[in-house]
Amino acid sequence: MILQILYIIAIVSESITGALAAGRYKMDLFGVLLISLVTAIGGGTICDILLNMHPMTWVKHPEYVIMLCFFSMLTTRIPYFFANLSRLFLLLDAVGLIAFSIIGVDKAAEHGFGFVICVIAGVVTGISGGILRDILCNKIPLVFQKELYASVSIVACMLYYCLYFYTPIPNDIAVIITLTFGFSFRVIALHYELSLPVFSFDETKLPHDKQKDTRQSYKKDSLDSKDFTESKNIKDSKKE
Repeated sequence: MILQILYIIAIVSESITGALAAGRYKMDLFGVLLISLVTAIGGGTICDILLNMHPMTWVKHPEYVIMLCFFSMLTTRIPYFFANLSRLFLLLDAVGLIAFSIIGVDKAAEHGFGFVICVIAGVVTGISGGILRDILCNKIPLVFQKELYASVSIVACMLYYCLYFYTPIPNDIAVIITLTFGFSFRVIALHYELSLPVFSFDETKLPHDKQKDTRQSYKKDSLDSKDFTESKNIKDSKKE
């Protein structure tokens, strides 16, 4: 019951943020609806496909789609009202991330999958909607660039799985503990701007000699490949 309520709150908030993202890129109403729905239920859909679960959640509950369409259209009428609630949506997004992650773990566990697949299912459910939104908006997904997000989902999934399978506490208590921990972790990461180390490679910053060696190596590989292709063509023509 707790998860069900949090799930509805999460998909509504994700739907609104998706609609706002579409508005920033001046999409038409169909684009708004699509981005809104993908953001809200895209992660769960991918998880259902990976786990071969049919019917999918939104197919089983089409009322969710209608509700999300309503809120996405409402967002187009009062966008500045929702934009001014950005801090609230950050908190709701944190709740949604953990709720989606727990739901993904539950789905995989119900189908008899082990620890690794359960964690992957939870993370896919938690982060895929935002990734799809950013890809459709032609952006590098934020989950790959900024504060701890996927990492929070991974830790929350691992915690929930361990509480669910290896402790005698009731499932509702396991959900509350995971939500509290995951939400706190995400808020702390936002407040202190915590992030994973970034890998940055810029070939233009290589010393001049190394750049030259790299280019010569590339040219040599290209010539070798060309010579191999030409010799192969000659052999083939002789055979004919």
